[in-house]
Order: sequence, then structure tokens, then C-alpha cells
Amino acid sequence: MAMGEMAASIAHEIKQPLAAIATNANAGLRWLRTLEPDLAEARVALKRVVDDCHRADEVINGIRMMFRKDVPVMVPQDINGIVLEVLTLVRGEVENQQVSVRTELLHELPPVLGNQVQLRQAIVNLIVNAIDAMSPVIGRPRMLQLKTELQGFDNVLLSVEDSGTGIETKDINRMFDAFFTTKSHRMGMGLSICRSIVENHGGRLSVSPGRPHGAIFQVLLPTADASQA
Repeated sequence: MAMGEMAASIAHEIKQPLAAIATNANAGLRWLRTLEPDLAEARVALKRVVDDCHRADEVINGIRMMFRKDVPVMVPQDINGIVLEVLTLVRGEVENQQVSVRTELLHELPPVLGNQVQLRQAIVNLIVNAIDAMSPVIGRPRMLQLKTELQGFDNVLLSVEDSGTGIETKDINRMFDAFFTTKSHRMGMGLSICRSIVENHGGRLSVSPGRPHGAIFQVLLPTADASQA
């Protein structure tokens, strides 16, 4: 069971950057196939391919680190900056699913102590999960809302809210279990990975029903000063 969970986790982690590479490569080909090829747009698409290749490499290096039991490098991180970077990475999926994005990021938010690659992957998983939850929605807006705020004096709170189909009450306590999923095309590893990353950073990941639709996932992380203390 442990080996099965590990294999599913690796497959899940690598699938996202590979899918982004394919999407951006196809976009670049489309710009080149037009009667008047748009070289500027093609260059942008190819730049995204290169960035996604680097991201896949970071994921693989993170897996190697895990098997070697290396301690990840933990330094002060700007959560707002990571959120904005992730939105760039998933832009293709946002556009394909016709999702509107609303951000409310608190300025001068204190940094958190963490590993950039791991935190970025956790936020990618949460946002991709939110986009996927909205794919069946018809007749109302597909809205992704991202908010950061200070919780008390020692914690940073990131909220990821979608307007999707929501979570049934009977499933809410199982959302973070490995291999649990309500989607036939998912492996049920994304949220489990998120929880592990957040807890390894001394934080907490929770979920609650959205109002009137969807779900709200919240990541609570201690500030760098609180972690070092």
C-alpha cells in the first residue's frame, strides 16, 4: 500500500507540468500555423514550455530529495509572490475552463518559513483542484477567489475559494485521505499531498462549504518569525 501511494504521488506530481508543456506546445504550433504566423505569441508559448520543463525538473529533484531523506531548504517565502507565480503556471487551464480569477492579496504580508518548490506545488494542487471542481458548472460564473490575510499576529492565511459543485457533507472529513476522490479521472492524491506539505511546514489545511456554491480551502502557516522562535 505504501509503494502504491508513493507511485500514485509521483505520477500526480509529474502529470501537471507535463500537461502544461503539451498545452503550451500546442498553442505555439497554432500561432505558427496561421496564414501570418505570430512569432511573438509563439515565443511566449515556447517560454512557458521551458518554464514548465524547469518545474518538472524541480518536482523530480524534490522526489529524489525525499528518497534520500534530505532536509528541504526552508527560508522566508512571500506567499503572495508564490500565488501570483502559480497563477501564471496554470493560466492555460484557467483560460480553457473559462474561469474568472479574483485576488485579494494583503500587502506587506509577513513571510513564512518554507520550501518554495513544496509550497508552490501545494498551491498548484489547490488551484487545479478548484478549477476541476468548476468544470461541470453551467449557467453561472466559474469564479476562483484567492485571498491572503494575517491571522492573529503569528499566522498567514491563504484561502482558495471556487464556485464549483461543492462537497457533500458525508465526504468532507475524507477529502484529505490518500486515494479518496469523487472524480473518475483523478487519483485522489492532490489534496493528500497538500496536507502533508502544509503540516510539514507547521501549518494546517482545512476545508469548508462555500456560500452559496463551491468550497473554500484554507492554508494556515506560521510566519517566519514565529517558526524561528
